[in-house]
Amino acid sequence: MREVSLRIDRYLVNTRITPNQLTYLMTVCGVLAAPALLVPGITGAVLGVVAVQLYLLLDCVDGEVARWKKQYSLGGVYLDRVGAYLTDAAVLVGLGLRAADIWGTGRIDWLWAFLGTLAALGAILIKAETDLVGVARHQAGMAPVKESASEIRASGMALARRAAGALRFHRLILGIEASLLILVLAIVDASRGDLFFTRLGTAVLAGIALLQTLLHLVSVLASSRLK
Repeated sequence: MREVSLRIDRYLVNTRITPNQLTYLMTVCGVLAAPALLVPGITGAVLGVVAVQLYLLLDCVDGEVARWKKQYSLGGVYLDRVGAYLTDAAVLVGLGLRAADIWGTGRIDWLWAFLGTLAALGAILIKAETDLVGVARHQAGMAPVKESASEIRASGMALARRAAGALRFHRLILGIEASLLILVLAIVDASRGDLFFTRLGTAVLAGIALLQTLLHLVSVLASSRLK
């Protein structure tokens, strides 16, 4: 996406558009993934991917324009984090509503909407667990955490973390990867004529989100980031 964003930057750096305005637009694009996914069939899944890719593009552009114009602010950093939170949640909530078949001719099954929302909550909590490390250290008057502090000291847990990192299954609950997975599931379901794989994917992502929320919390507590 950097190859695309750098070509767009040249048209923006001499305008009055601010990096924060681009960040607002980025967030809107990410949130639009949720209603896009409500469109039935492959069309909705494609629209969801497009919305998330626009989010990703603008996530590159706002930072590049900020560096070019030397317009930095804590507000911009904050808004960028909010956009990431909302986009991940929007994609997973949209998946749940899609699996619930709210536009179908039959009865809406709200279980799948619940599971999608549960996955979204897990994705947000994981980000919050990371961000709250900085909050806790700041309130205690400690310096920002160093990268080495994230290493787990217990050998068994460290091995488990390396294994999870190699498999990267946890990335499936991130908005970008989740949107691509939803598209694959929609294509498979289109050949079947039902929502079996979309619903299966919703359940799997909810399980991953819950497991990863717990494991990430244990990882934070087992490291030296809070010491």
